[in-house]
Amino acid sequence: MTPCLAHRSLVQHGLFFNTALCATPFEPSSVNRMSEPSPITWSDIYLLGYGPMDDTHREFVELVRPMQTCPDDAFIDHLRAFRAHAVSHFGQEWQWMEETDFPSRDCHHDEHNAVLNSVEDVLALLEAEPSAHNLGVGRSLAAELVRWFPGHADYLDSALSHWMCKRTLGGKPIVIRRNISDSPAPPQEKV
Repeated sequence: MTPCLAHRSLVQHGLFFNTALCATPFEPSSVNRMSEPSPITWSDIYLLGYGPMDDTHREFVELVRPMQTCPDDAFIDHLRAFRAHAVSHFGQEWQWMEETDFPSRDCHHDEHNAVLNSVEDVLALLEAEPSAHNLGVGRSLAAELVRWFPGHADYLDSALSHWMCKRTLGGKPIVIRRNISDSPAPPQEKV
């Protein structure tokens, strides 16, 4: 089976880590922190109009942000908390897709699996050896999650949100986004 376009894009952007490729020397001081996105913050810009999904996405943001900002010795605990969330979050979306025969579920599921596999690989790497190199890989994963989330939500999750609203309420959601001019823009690269 050929991976869907979204999954291929995810792999090309480095989110699907292969721990065998992480064996190259890595010095945290040599990392260009300028290429990391700003810490993610919840904003109405992420609302899709299906309440249970919006709640789960708010939790996603609240769990990714600490992985970007926490002290090094707390990172692995935040990654574990994110993994538990991702398993539940992606499982819930899969259940909705299966129960309602959502047409694009395989592509959506493949993308979730790529993210979850990346999280599992990085967690295993850190649990085996919590070195500066491996912590750098973990921080890179957090940065990739911040880059990945807005596009995933805008395309795959918004389609599922519309589908769920249409199935349960008989129409597409109406989303009222408050104060988005005051809200931070979706994460961008620092310049």
